[in-house]
Amino acid sequence: MIEAVRNIVASPTLASIAQNTSASVAIETTLKSIGRPGFILIDKDIDGDTKQYAAAKEFLYQATCLLIYMAAIVPIFKKGGFKLAKKYIYKNTKGFEHFNNVREFTRYHKIAENPSLTSRCNILGTEVGYRTSIKPVSEMFSPFLRDQLMSENPEKYVEVKGAIELSNLIGSVLGLAIIAPQLSHCVIHPALRFLGLEKKNKTPEQNSLPVNKEVKPEKDVKNNNSEKKVDITA
Repeated sequence: MIEAVRNIVASPTLASIAQNTSASVAIETTLKSIGRPGFILIDKDIDGDTKQYAAAKEFLYQATCLLIYMAAIVPIFKKGGFKLAKKYIYKNTKGFEHFNNVREFTRYHKIAENPSLTSRCNILGTEVGYRTSIKPVSEMFSPFLRDQLMSENPEKYVEVKGAIELSNLIGSVLGLAIIAPQLSHCVIHPALRFLGLEKKNKTPEQNSLPVNKEVKPEKDVKNNNSEKKVDITA
């Protein structure tokens, strides 16, 4: 058991995921969307109706944020960050001239990270669907990049990798902290009403109350208090 855990922790795949900002954020948000509603549901100090409402709202919030983050924020910031870095920030830096977009670099970097020269050569000789035809993987790269991948120590272009990860990091902060939460509110409440967990004419605080408990109007409370007053002048 310990050996299996050690192999998982030391695996190159896990290390690659940990170094990828978007993958790390996606995994973290997925775990939150499962774990937080789960902890709410097992809390015995909260009544059933409140737990159901709170758990559903938390799940919808995390799931919506993840969807917005992966579908819009990551592509926009990743592509935009690469173009900005190539054109302005790292204009004369070695490496950027070999790649037209993030996809080309990601494809190259994935193969270059493989420590085995034999394995890299096998990958380059594999035929895959590329655009409108089937071509060897090697034809996806320029002659210079092919030579790099077939060398003992291919260039990793850390500046290009750093620029992409920085744009991912900025997108994660702005996306999950500012943009996604605001957009998620447009989805959460209609979804809760569709599930019958929220009524349109009630506040979120009233919706979180148990359905069998009614909030007594303030006017009635005042009337009841006035009826209980004792006439001491009699």
